[in-house]
Amino acid sequence: MTGQTVAQKILARAGGLQSVAANQIVEVTPDFCYSHDYAIFAIDAFAQMGAQAVVAPERLAVCLDHGFPVNTARDANNHMRVREFARKHKFRAFFEGGTGIAHQVMLEKGLVVPGALVLASDSHTPSGGAAGALAIGIGETELAFVWAVGRTWLKVPDTIRVTLSGALPAGVQAKDAMLNLVGRLGILGAGYRAIEYHGTGAAALSISERFTFCNMTAEVGAKCGVFPHDDVTEAFVRGRAQFPYQPVRPDPDAAYCGEVALDLGDVEPMVVLPGREDRGVPVGEAAGRKIHQVFIGSCTNARADDLALAARVLKDRHVHPEVRLLVVPASRQVGLDAARNGDLAVLLEAGATLMPSGCAVCAGAHQGVLGDGEVCLSTSNRNMPGRMGNKNAEIMLCSPATAAASAITGVITDARDFLS
Repeated sequence: MTGQTVAQKILARAGGLQSVAANQIVEVTPDFCYSHDYAIFAIDAFAQMGAQAVVAPERLAVCLDHGFPVNTARDANNHMRVREFARKHKFRAFFEGGTGIAHQVMLEKGLVVPGALVLASDSHTPSGGAAGALAIGIGETELAFVWAVGRTWLKVPDTIRVTLSGALPAGVQAKDAMLNLVGRLGILGAGYRAIEYHGTGAAALSISERFTFCNMTAEVGAKCGVFPHDDVTEAFVRGRAQFPYQPVRPDPDAAYCGEVALDLGDVEPMVVLPGREDRGVPVGEAAGRKIHQVFIGSCTNARADDLALAARVLKDRHVHPEVRLLVVPASRQVGLDAARNGDLAVLLEAGATLMPSGCAVCAGAHQGVLGDGEVCLSTSNRNMPGRMGNKNAEIMLCSPATAAASAITGVITDARDFLS
């Protein structure tokens, strides 16, 4: 057998095997599992299975993030049931609404560690690959089964090797590079595959930037995305990790089903046109298009560095009178950091509306819903019709810099005009 990829090594270890092959079915014991508001559906499935006890609660967590603060009695009652279930079964951690987006919180709190197999009931679970974990999204019924028996099965994915070289030019962000990749691969271009990020360009990326790359592997259909463990990973998890961990790197002779190369130096600021995540174009091709709302938030791009960049663009400027700028820090900790360094003050002085940490506008369940015919420019990850709660509105995706610059002018704008 040829050498093993990161995904193969982690799945083999989680399945008690020496090695695995692509497309092999493996029964695995996950190292950590988490959920959010939709844990309510897992709780229902758990009851329907006749399950009584949770296996390995010390490896389980819940973070309410999709609909907080709640705006219906039904949602409030569901949150009550989730709280009660987590308390009754002694989950390792329960994070109340407002703590932040689950994917962000789990990394901040050191619950996602290098080399771990992490399962969660959300499609953007692959974000954990930023810390060298194999993080995979599963359904609520699958999660309930893991709660009940402690194991599940997974098919070993083929792996695409993405090599990043060069460095991002001034005024260009990791989000622009990932939108470029999504456009090249297409929304199903990595269906049920893992993506490994390599190269000198990858090595220079921060954990926050890696988070963006792994987060949006979901938008190309990938099962997961991962940056193999390196010095950046180690610096992030050292002193933070709540579990013992074993760093994982691929074997030199690992077999890949495809390879993609991207020179970060060639990337331009990108804007994704409404309807599909792979409709990205250079910002110049969309410049001048009127927008009504700007959302700087979501698990993709609402960390401290993202807010700092937006603040840099908006400092001593003001949001256009016909634009609503909504800012949602990815976590309370991010909000605290941005408050202490003055970035939140800059954003508020510019006319932004600050909202509680969570998924907020991105999920489309409450807060920030668009009106018919309105256009939202968003730093989030999805823009299919109806994503933000109204199928008659349009969503465009971009980096925090482009979002901030466009909030000032009221139309799609190249942020490099404000950063020079």
